[in-house]
Amino acid sequence: MDTLSWPRLKAVIIKEFIQMKRDRPTLAMMIGIPCLQLILFGFAINVNPKHLPTALVVSDNGVLVNDFVQSLQNTDYFEIVEPNTSYEEADKLLRRGQVQFIVQVPVNFTRDLIRGAQPALLVEADATDPAASGYALSAISQVARTALNPNLIGALNYLQPVQDPFELRVHQRYNPEIITAYNIVPGLLGVVLTLTMVVITSQAMTRERERGTLENLLSTPVRPVEVMIGKIVPFLVVGYVQVILILAAAYFVFGVPIQGSVALLLLLCFPFIAANLSVGITFSTLANNQLQAMQGAIFFFLPSLLLSGFMFPFAGMPAWAQVVGNVLPLTHFLVIVRGILLKGNGLVDVWPALVSILLFMVVMMVIGVKRFRQTLD
Repeated sequence: MDTLSWPRLKAVIIKEFIQMKRDRPTLAMMIGIPCLQLILFGFAINVNPKHLPTALVVSDNGVLVNDFVQSLQNTDYFEIVEPNTSYEEADKLLRRGQVQFIVQVPVNFTRDLIRGAQPALLVEADATDPAASGYALSAISQVARTALNPNLIGALNYLQPVQDPFELRVHQRYNPEIITAYNIVPGLLGVVLTLTMVVITSQAMTRERERGTLENLLSTPVRPVEVMIGKIVPFLVVGYVQVILILAAAYFVFGVPIQGSVALLLLLCFPFIAANLSVGITFSTLANNQLQAMQGAIFFFLPSLLLSGFMFPFAGMPAWAQVVGNVLPLTHFLVIVRGILLKGNGLVDVWPALVSILLFMVVMMVIGVKRFRQTLD
């Protein structure tokens, strides 16, 4: 048996480095994915979100109310985006996910407070994502105990030592028992579709090009658009099978309530599935082999998983991460699926999220068709 030859080993190592240098897409992924993970986990992920959008429904504009609102903002957990709106408008914003909290100050709050009647102040929280509101609700409880202390002096000193000056009532809407499955399982619908549609499509198309079966289609009178649609439809059917299986498991296994229309959800799944299929086709045209197609799919899936609000609260991410997240279709699909299943939202409520998915779908389809035609040519 020959002993280890360092010159031969050195030659093999140099050869591998040269081959790695020539395979630039793979090298870029080897460096890019760790850098992307570092940036996302280091800067974008925050499990203690602050500056959560809040709507105020104020029926008493007394000085004590203003002090309470100011103390609320000083916690940094609440950002008043609607300083004085009607309850109907605030409820609409909460259903659409545009605000995280509604704070209601009742009529005669100041008068009842001064009389020692301990008036009730109602806080409604969107509990579809329990992690987004947990720390904020703890902070507001502390505000309820201490916010008015500087004012409860002199003639009002009797309110301070005995009890809290007012009662804080918190309603966890859409998920009152804070069941994690209500948040995770509907979100898995979008995550599974993103992973399978992008990865499987990119792999299948690249594999056919490597085997030469796409070239066989060029000898037939089939047009590139017809080839693309013909290849998308089977994956579209598979996507809907996944949707039905996950919805059935969500309802029968995990007990997730279905408050809205399943037919509407199935209809709105179409643009989301089509958008991800277009991404997969685009990656297949950019890749030279199946490994590169897989790397491209992972490069798309990783930000979708981390910046969409599935694993971590979307509101806790910095502004730049939210901008990136809003480009990804999964971010908006989570709003749709959670809104329909947990809140009973209709088409009017989810329309803004649907428009974002449609825009992404159109752009990716145009790019995918153009690249696919160039590949066949």
